[in-house]
Amino acid sequence: MTAKVLQRAAIALLGTIAIPAMASAQETPLTIGMSTTPTTLDPHEDSSAPNNATSRHIWDSLINLTGKSSNEPELATEWKAVDDTHWEFKLREGVKFHDGSDFNADDVVASLLRARDKPSQGFASYTRNITNVTAKDPLTIVIETKVPDPLLLNSVSRIRIISADCKDASVQDFDNGKCAIGTGAYSFVSYQPGSNLTVKRNDSYFAGPSHWSNVTLRFLPDDGARLASLLSNEIDIIETLPADGMERVASSGNLQIINGQSSRFAYLGMDVSRDVAAFATAADGSPLDKNPLKDVRVRKALLMSINRDAIVERIMQKNGTVADQFVAEGYAGHSDKVEKVAYDPAAAKALLAEAGYPEGFSLTLHGPAGRYVKDAEILQAVGQMFTRIGIKSKVEVLPWAMYSDKYSSGDFSFFFGAWGVNTGETTNPTVALVATRDEKKGTGRYNGGGISDPKIDEVLAKASSTLDEAERKPLLEELSTQTFNSLWLLPMHYENVVLGAKKSVSYTPRGDKYTLAYEVQPAK
Repeated sequence: MTAKVLQRAAIALLGTIAIPAMASAQETPLTIGMSTTPTTLDPHEDSSAPNNATSRHIWDSLINLTGKSSNEPELATEWKAVDDTHWEFKLREGVKFHDGSDFNADDVVASLLRARDKPSQGFASYTRNITNVTAKDPLTIVIETKVPDPLLLNSVSRIRIISADCKDASVQDFDNGKCAIGTGAYSFVSYQPGSNLTVKRNDSYFAGPSHWSNVTLRFLPDDGARLASLLSNEIDIIETLPADGMERVASSGNLQIINGQSSRFAYLGMDVSRDVAAFATAADGSPLDKNPLKDVRVRKALLMSINRDAIVERIMQKNGTVADQFVAEGYAGHSDKVEKVAYDPAAAKALLAEAGYPEGFSLTLHGPAGRYVKDAEILQAVGQMFTRIGIKSKVEVLPWAMYSDKYSSGDFSFFFGAWGVNTGETTNPTVALVATRDEKKGTGRYNGGGISDPKIDEVLAKASSTLDEAERKPLLEELSTQTFNSLWLLPMHYENVVLGAKKSVSYTPRGDKYTLAYEVQPAK
């Protein structure tokens, strides 16, 4: 039995001793209505926004990634590059896990290696360059990378630090609470998959206790249910305020709308690898002898048929901004060389004919329901626009828990996706969405279209190992140019952040769209 296990047993025994309850006046609960359901509490299983936002309540990381994508100390108080491929991190003293056991370097080593080696490879985009992690002493760790990695600090900010005792634990051990033990602002109380997570304040948190004594995260992907819960005062703050409910919230005496800008880039992906696409047939339903989506002319015709301005204006009700590439102007990697494709259905039909499809073809479009802003409605609109140029379209939407693995694994021919570009530059989305899928290199984990462009892979390798910002800048721009002039992804929009809340609370929206209880404050 390890020292930590013995310590936990002793603490569990102490827990049976009666302790005076806190005065009821100090008990201030908070309920958040989340717009998407996490798939698990295991913080290393899958890197998606709902999973990562949920896990941040229970676990900390070495570095805190702020709402503006800057790196601040968390479990690490300082760090330095020893040389091009070695980073040293000094750990915070006196930190304890929720069960009272001590936090030390062994926990960091176990966590980073677990995230790197997990069969799901959910965090491969962030751990792909980590060769080894070693404990120099109980409060110092060293990370060795394969190549110089300019984004290592950002990468480790994504990885939650669990107890080393749980390094071999199953997903179920986290979901049932056995290993849902962190050092974070809140400790686990209960979890009902698909319904809610309840946590309580960690009064010994090193950064100081939260205002909220108990927090319930309710998973409400249905827009109507989420809005109704806010309007009925059941919930204090909700994510992704439905556009059709804004007037009711604005006219309410005790509710408010909170707006902000996010870094989430929404796109349409396609199967560009298979010779025959599973969900594409001839217009009459007969099999096609080749995959039309492999032809850049077809991909351009599809994009030309989509009235993105109308989608943002009408369907999203201005809760987005039309995008042409991963990042907007002013961010690292935005390229002036990316061709802007205008809405032109007549030209799209001509281009389809030039590509050999004068009668069009049939295509099934897949997407999630309730994961992104108006995702199902957007996909239906895209299907209608495709039909007008001769692409007979069928739309199928699935709950996020069913959809997420399928789209990233390449099960669909045409699909709706999005990526939070929280690094503010282009290697991060390129590694995950566009780079050739390679589990050993950790690239292409969410490359659902099977993209494999040697030029992009070559530029990405250089950009990912170049520390000098002046040398790195043109490489980042080239990633955008190559990706979007080839239309490996069809760019749609950047999502805005729109929340609804009681006037009794205040919140500053984050670029990653996370809603974190410990950042919600009582209104002044």
